[in-house]
Amino acid sequence: MTMAAHDSSARWRTYLESAKESEIVMLLSKQLLSPVMNVNFNDLQAFDPEFAEDVLSNPRSILTNGRNTLNEICRERGEDIDCILRVGELPKDSRRELRDVGSADIEKLRSSEVLVTKISEIKPRIHRAVFQCEACGHTVEMLQENERELQEPLRCPPETGCGETAGRGGATRFNLVMNVSRMVNNQWIEVQEVPENVPSGAQPTRSQVLVEGDLVNQHLPGERVMVNVIPVVHSEIKRGRKTPMFDIIYHLVSSEHESAPFTEINISDEDREAILEVASRPDLMQLMQRSIAPSIFATGVMHYVKRSLALQLFGGVSRINDDTTRSRGDIHILLMGDPGVAKSQLLNYMSKLSPRGMFASGGGVSGAGLTAAAVRDDFGGGGRFALEAGVLPLSDRGMAAIDEFDKIQAQDRDHILPAMEQQRLSISKGGVKATLNTRCSILAAANPVEGRFTRRGPNESVMTSFKETGLPPPLASRFDIIWMLRDEVRAEDDERIARHILQVRTRGVSETKIEGGTEFDIRDSNEGEIFDTGVDGSDHLTIDFLRKYIAYAKRNIHPDVSEDSIAIIQDYYTKERQSFSKSSATYQDTEVIPITPRALEALIRLTEAHAKMNLREKTTTEDAKVALAVFRHWREESGIEDESELHSGVSVSQRNASMIVRNALKDLCSERGVAELTALLNRCESSGVSEFQVEEVVKKMLRAGELFEKSNNHYSFA
Repeated sequence: MTMAAHDSSARWRTYLESAKESEIVMLLSKQLLSPVMNVNFNDLQAFDPEFAEDVLSNPRSILTNGRNTLNEICRERGEDIDCILRVGELPKDSRRELRDVGSADIEKLRSSEVLVTKISEIKPRIHRAVFQCEACGHTVEMLQENERELQEPLRCPPETGCGETAGRGGATRFNLVMNVSRMVNNQWIEVQEVPENVPSGAQPTRSQVLVEGDLVNQHLPGERVMVNVIPVVHSEIKRGRKTPMFDIIYHLVSSEHESAPFTEINISDEDREAILEVASRPDLMQLMQRSIAPSIFATGVMHYVKRSLALQLFGGVSRINDDTTRSRGDIHILLMGDPGVAKSQLLNYMSKLSPRGMFASGGGVSGAGLTAAAVRDDFGGGGRFALEAGVLPLSDRGMAAIDEFDKIQAQDRDHILPAMEQQRLSISKGGVKATLNTRCSILAAANPVEGRFTRRGPNESVMTSFKETGLPPPLASRFDIIWMLRDEVRAEDDERIARHILQVRTRGVSETKIEGGTEFDIRDSNEGEIFDTGVDGSDHLTIDFLRKYIAYAKRNIHPDVSEDSIAIIQDYYTKERQSFSKSSATYQDTEVIPITPRALEALIRLTEAHAKMNLREKTTTEDAKVALAVFRHWREESGIEDESELHSGVSVSQRNASMIVRNALKDLCSERGVAELTALLNRCESSGVSEFQVEEVVKKMLRAGELFEKSNNHYSFA
């Protein structure tokens, strides 16, 4: 190892002058913002395999020598540049999980996939310190390796200076010359393990990483990064004394931001062949539907719910438009339902199934926990704040499953609106301003405030039930699909559900026995398998294979929308718009808008999701028809007659009732000078407005001061 460090300068010179000549010329031209030379480990390994191995085992001294050699080359060519040398793209055998880094990895070059959770402010650090001897004025330059303490010279060199010693009893002391010393920007970032690598029941391991030079401000909370680091140790200090225990911190050498999503899921060539084979099945949609939470028995509307959840897993295509605006591709779904209809089970399953899925419960999460929290800076920032990413930024490019959506505090729900539509969060907290990506689909479940939903009439809209959850109406318009799950008593279904639940319940293996090692974990039995069999004997895809299928589709398939698909959606849209005309007998005074352009976007997303599921690069008429079937079904189930009801929560009949009553009041007052309640009720009844609605409108007008009650049940305008 010492030999490698000793002759590393010569090896670096050979490598740089033969393989990196064009980069050296670029450095000398000073066209780069910062003088950085990036070295790909694979190139170095191909050039000199033995030397590349030495870089992994003794990185600090070899990289320092490489940097000095590069600076020497630049000086020889007439430019004094303080260059930075970075080695990246490390091999797989140098990869470690944060929780596994121990004494054997100290001072070695290692890589790890992490989530950035917090970043500190920039602090300048002296990199090359120049000290001046007070006695003779001679200057001494020292390289500062340790970021915890400033290393000063102990003696003025006798060859060039006065040779006096510094410190207690010495004849001189050294002063730092700031204008000659070279400083470098430093920043601390806090990282934690990616969720899929954390063992069940364990806390994710967190660590602090020191970032230098051009790498500062290159990371944001919530990002997934592959960091190439040197683990170093610092002695723990308790009561002012050092202990034999050491803390590990990491010095960042380089980092790779993920360009291709879902690289954490390895898909082999055999997996790829199996995925293409499954995609060619004619019953793919039914297979996917059965594979969504197979332990939950599907009756009635649950079939359609599972179908929409399968489409949500794949999602549409997010696009950047010419005018720099962005169209989201993620599909948001809300499940409203009575207790006991398996909403939470569905959410738990979906968050585990979706690559990068995160689960949160509304009762135990705040607005800051969903978006980002401003917390005290642990990096010694003198009481300043730093941002810590919440559930939505951490599930970027994945899915956020939020249970008990109605239990989230009212002021915290406002944070979710921009995260759902723009899929970016602009945070300004504690003096920290940042923009975080929340490019995730949201699956939410809400319960009624009163415990159970009241029975809806045949013509009542789902918004009546939505109001019972206590959620604000504008939130409804952010969801592409809203399902209402009822716990209904039907003898034939009840028997089948009971049989299914009992079979599933008794089929499992005791958790205690699995933990004790006396029983085999059935979850491991189908590892590597494609199909599994449910209690009813039907085939469905295993979780492991389905995750790979979804990751493959999201990584490689980005379907374009065909003209045929557009024609079908356009035809449906225009027909729906015309279906309620102004001359309708029921709504004679207000035009009903049953569908708005927002629904068009939802239809496009569903069409793209179905094409992605089938691994098609271009959508077909079949994709558009499936999207319309899913969309129509939830709209018919919900009974929404006017799209504005999703935004305001006021149905068209309520809006019309107000106008009809007002017009009737005006007519009666102009005819008789006063409007008598009985005559008003008779006039409004012929227009389809109930007695209750008339009384409600009259009460509102009286409260607002628009109407004046002359005598009992006789009204005139104020």
